[in-house]
Amino acid sequence: MDTNEFAVLKLFVVGILVNAWMIRGLSAATDSINIEPTPPRPRKPCNESRLQWEVEVCGEDFKREMGHIEPHYWCNLTHFISEYHRFTFCTEIKSNIVSCYWPNPLVESYIIHIHKHFFSNCTLEHVVWVDPPDDTLTILILVPVFLTLAMIALVVWCSKRSDILA
Repeated sequence: MDTNEFAVLKLFVVGILVNAWMIRGLSAATDSINIEPTPPRPRKPCNESRLQWEVEVCGEDFKREMGHIEPHYWCNLTHFISEYHRFTFCTEIKSNIVSCYWPNPLVESYIIHIHKHFFSNCTLEHVVWVDPPDDTLTILILVPVFLTLAMIALVVWCSKRSDILA
């Protein structure tokens, strides 16, 4: 047996083994002794009234931490990113503790309330949308049109060429 043939045979066998291993890992079998997977524990219902209280606790902590930051820095994320991260992480943890998914409408509405309280004045100037200049607009329109025409011409040319060769 030639060295190249042996290498190809080894590669083929390794490929088969890896394929079988991957398929087994992705299949429903849990392991080699076929132990039945444990059924998922029934999830407790979401306690929304407790979640509301817990999220407000997170909000009060955030408000207290934001009180240490000058209000003119509230629109600069670098000044309060760690406080905001702790706030969102707190709401996520509290949601899990009371068996609620995160984010949920109750938490989202509270976060929006916090945003309105602290960050409502951060957009000082209104964005005015304007059309691009005429030259840019012309290029943005003509490029796809010419590409479409070029593709049509290429298809027609290739089909005529294959008719000639056949």
